[in-house]
Amino acid sequence: MANATRLTEGNPFSTLLRFSLPFLLSNILQACYGASDLFMVGRFSDSVGVCAVATGSQVMQTITGLSIGLTAGGTVLIGRYYGARQRQNVAHAVKTMMVVFGAISLALTAATLLLLDPICRLMQVPPEADAATKQYLFLCSCGILFIVGYNVISGILRGLGDSRTPLLLIAVACVINVSTDLLFVGGLRMGAAGAAVSTVLAQLVSLVLAVLYLAAKGLLRSYRRSAPCFRLVAAKGVLSAGLPIALQEGLVNVSFLVITAMINRMGLIASAAVGVVEKLIMFSMLPATAFSAALAALTAQHFGAGLMGRAKRCLGLAIGMSLLFGMACMLLAQTNPASLVGLFTTDPQVIAQGSLYLRSYSIDCVLVSFVFCMNAFFSGGGHPVFPLVHSLIATFFVRIPISGLFIHAAAPSMLSIGFAAPAASLLSLLLCLWFFLRHFPNPSQKAKCAKPSPLPSRT
Repeated sequence: MANATRLTEGNPFSTLLRFSLPFLLSNILQACYGASDLFMVGRFSDSVGVCAVATGSQVMQTITGLSIGLTAGGTVLIGRYYGARQRQNVAHAVKTMMVVFGAISLALTAATLLLLDPICRLMQVPPEADAATKQYLFLCSCGILFIVGYNVISGILRGLGDSRTPLLLIAVACVINVSTDLLFVGGLRMGAAGAAVSTVLAQLVSLVLAVLYLAAKGLLRSYRRSAPCFRLVAAKGVLSAGLPIALQEGLVNVSFLVITAMINRMGLIASAAVGVVEKLIMFSMLPATAFSAALAALTAQHFGAGLMGRAKRCLGLAIGMSLLFGMACMLLAQTNPASLVGLFTTDPQVIAQGSLYLRSYSIDCVLVSFVFCMNAFFSGGGHPVFPLVHSLIATFFVRIPISGLFIHAAAPSMLSIGFAAPAASLLSLLLCLWFFLRHFPNPSQKAKCAKPSPLPSRT
């Protein structure tokens, strides 16, 4: 299989670093072309446009997170079969992913288009930004098929150990998005609508290039020859591995939506401030996200090969590298928050409120360095449900209640509201440590797991 790489061989540090760097660069580029919408609208539009893009992008990020989580299940399953050298099962899983996620993307598109009004009402969008937010969401919803399609192909390639090709694809998409943002938002002054059109075009191009790459490498012909095109067992495997990850991602994004909706009731300035800070936090967490995503694929191959002792060493390395970036981002946010918020807006009120929110929220950058990597290790190592469980607990028993408490205080402060995120992550970290010590007590021993069973010859 073209560009496939076995991650169970060689020095653990160099293997993890070599495989993680394309993830990190891909995430940075993807965040750049996502943030370029907010940046351009902040520079060439007003607070109404910033609020529309900030709120609309939160909704789209929830959909994107679900697709990334679900396709991560395919990455894990393919990684396990590839690590176990079950080539025929890899082909079945690949084709099943395409069928399953094609249907899911169409369902998500229809649901979003039909629920535009309820979504904006639930998000408590300020009246001034209601029309712009609906327009932004409508246009972005037309690209859901492209988002899911790109993530499916990227998930397939990463499961085979190829993290470089998704990087190249997203680099092209980034260039297209930034350049068309300059045209539609900066030149034609289309505001939030122009940012949405630019994003959809970039997503379409990235998907087309991904399909052309698979065709050029002969992978489409190879998978087409491997009948059948859909296996119920493979679909169950993809969904059982991906659904907990998707629900975990969904819960995090739902908590963002709930908190954003509550803050939107505080007015346009608070809403815009939260949207800007969420973009900054997303950037700061990119290293932890990249190392954890690489660790999930790496752990899956080790799980398939029965080498979980080595995977645990990679877990420690991933946490260490994530922590270096997380601490640097937190220190920068503590020392100069106004300059960071000022990258996305020139409104002094938004900068002042956003700086307060960023100071307390940025503590989360350190905590998620542990939580993200441990979640990836659990998911790739055959325990995908626990990350969902502790996310449920942290979201609904800590983050949302604490946010609501401070938002509805007599004198609400953005500084206080921002502490809800690190408080939730701290609880998740404690639960992860407990689970790790209980289920992986001896770091030197091999995991007591068998290689994944071959798919049966009949569905």
